[in-house]
Order: sequence, then structure tokens, then C-alpha cells
Amino acid sequence: MKFRIVANGAVFAVTLSLGATFVAGAASRTEASNSVKSVGGAGFSVLQTIRIENERPTGYVRALFEHWRDIDGDGCDAREQVLKRDSVTLPQVDPYKCKVIAGDWVSPYDGARWSDPTDIDIDHVVALKEAWDSGAWAWSAATRNAYANDTTDRRTLLAVTDNVNQQKSDRDPSNWVPPLKSNLCTYLGNWISVKARWNLSMDQSEWGRIKNLLNSSCAGLVIAPWSEAPLMGTMRTPPTATSPTATVPKTTATSPTATVPKTTATSPTATVPKTTATSPTATSPASVGVSVYPGAWCKPEGATGVYTNGKSYVCAKTNASGVAYSDGRARWRQG
Repeated sequence: MKFRIVANGAVFAVTLSLGATFVAGAASRTEASNSVKSVGGAGFSVLQTIRIENERPTGYVRALFEHWRDIDGDGCDAREQVLKRDSVTLPQVDPYKCKVIAGDWVSPYDGARWSDPTDIDIDHVVALKEAWDSGAWAWSAATRNAYANDTTDRRTLLAVTDNVNQQKSDRDPSNWVPPLKSNLCTYLGNWISVKARWNLSMDQSEWGRIKNLLNSSCAGLVIAPWSEAPLMGTMRTPPTATSPTATVPKTTATSPTATVPKTTATSPTATVPKTTATSPTATSPASVGVSVYPGAWCKPEGATGVYTNGKSYVCAKTNASGVAYSDGRARWRQG
């Protein structure tokens, strides 16, 4: 096996002898994971596991996802890793900065060939805003960054023609599919796998359009298994009125939802039993800040929280009847 390396304008050829056969699609080093593999399967079967919910289209800022970072510590950021991985020939790489200088790329979206990496965008198959609207709004910063730079599964990030990626923007398959028709089924499989792996929801039009495309054009689609997504810690959002006692304004002691009798209108903590006025969480239970997302994976097991409808949820590996979930992972359920 030969690698081309560029250093200070000079090109070096390095030959390695390996006693192994590499098959297209096999996991690379950056895709290796110690996580348990999830079961893929027929495209429609995997699609049926995805929640159908209305999107939450507010609050997105691209800066919330710190992308093109070297999160695995190998000296190459996520963009350079994907450029190296997706080049169909051995890429030229500056070893000092892990900068891809040249290669050969075939964009899966339009079939165009490129040799200059400046013509290539690295596409988040499920765009960052689409991910946010579909559940990433509830993630910790670490989880958002892991998603934005995810090279642990090659379906998350792809090297594609830059202007085609700009046309795609943050649209889902109900509004955009690749112009290269032969890539349609692969694209749908990638989309479904990313949404399922990261426990993201779909809205009704998105889910319905994908279902129709599977039935009409991709009935035989089979989705390969994936490793567990690197969800970093408990999903959190800034403390909001998720507690049933958090609906009492701090400045209004006459609120009909006040839970503490015999208080005066001048006390800023009149609605809080047995706490001091200096406690920032005085009106909320210990689980304040935990974003309860019914059905979503969660950590740690045993954590509790309150959903926006006022119902209590627990992070558990069994359903309410005590039956363990098949994947062995904890989820938010009523409890």
C-alpha cells in the first residue's frame, strides 16, 4: 500500500506491506468504537423505530455546534479526516498540519469528480439545524460537538460538491434529495441511520416522504448496523419551567399556583418552603435543568425529571411494566 505525503513542496512515497484485505465500507480507525453495535435491518423497519414529532424550529445558532475539531486527538480535524477517507486515490497530505492538499473525490450527490479540496464541502447528512430542530436542542454542548465532528460512522459526514451541498442546505428529504438518482436509496439509508443512531425525531412530512420513497424506489433497502452514538452525559438545557412549582413568578405572591400558604407579598421566596432566599434553585426540584425527552436515551439510570406537561419521568432500562428494553439502554419513561 502506498501513501503520498507532501512536506514543504516535496512529495514522498511510502509503501506499507499489510497482510489484510480492505473492503469498501469496512470500518476505518476513525470509525472504530468500543460501543455495542445496534441492529440495522430493512429500511422501513428502522424507519418505524423513529419518533414522529413536530420540530422545534427556534433557538438554533450554528456556533452551538463547534465543528471541524480534532475530538479524537489524532492531530487531524474532522474535515481533513473525511477528505482523506473519501478520496478514491491516495491523498496528498501535509504531515505537519494534517492538511489535505490534493486527492480525487467523487461526490455521491451529483457524481462530479474533483481533485482540489477547495471544491469539496463536508456535508452533515442530517444538517446541524435539522438535528437541532429534531432533538439536539436538548443535548449537552459536548454531545453537540461530538455530532458536529462525528467520524465514528461514515454516514454522518460526506465529502460532496460544494454548490450542491449549498443547494441542500438544511432541508430534509421531503424538500430535497440528491440530483443523482442512483444515489437516492443510499442517501435515504444514511438519513434514516443518522436519525436512528442519534435518537432524533422526524416530523410527519419528512417521515411520510421517506416512507413513500422507500415503497416506490427503495423497497429492498437494507441499513447496516451502527455503533452507539457518543452521547456525552445527561442531555441538558438551561433551567426552564419544567417543574410544576416553577410556574409561580418570584415577584407575585398572589399567584393562584402558589404552593405555600401564609406568606406575605413582600417575600421574594414566598412560594418556597424551607429554603433561603439565596438559593437559585429554590423553586425547583433537584432535577432542574434535566431535559426530559420522552423515549430518548438518558444518563444516569435512576435520574428523574418533569416534562413540560407536568408529568414525572424516570431514566430507566425497563418500561413501566418492568420489561427490559431490547438494546439494554436507559430511556426516559413515565414513572
